[in-house]
Amino acid sequence: MKKLIKPTESELSILQILWQYGPLSVRTVNEMLAAQQHEEIGYTTTLKIMQIMTDKGLVKRNTNQRSHIYEPVVKENETQQNLLSEFLDATYRGSASTLVMQALGQHKSSKEELQQIKEFIANLESKK
Repeated sequence: MKKLIKPTESELSILQILWQYGPLSVRTVNEMLAAQQHEEIGYTTTLKIMQIMTDKGLVKRNTNQRSHIYEPVVKENETQQNLLSEFLDATYRGSASTLVMQALGQHKSSKEELQQIKEFIANLESKK
């Protein structure tokens, strides 16, 4: 089984940009991070994080162009599932129902969201 690499919060922010927009240069990622966080982030800081991410196997670097282009190696849905599973085990002792009830109790869901949840549950029940 492949060893799970858990991204840090900063690495996850970068991965989310790469998942959404595809392969990008460090400069572009840096500019997008700064826009998201509404503050300047040093280019060298972003570069260093992305170099570490390359060493960890989270992203790969294409050096064919003058500015190196980075793209994610890890898949978004797999990363989300792994992080959620780890969070669920550590925080809710593995109880998905407790997590869902807490999330729905703390967040005002729209009618559309509630309908999607009902349809999801109905789909799960029909598969059993």
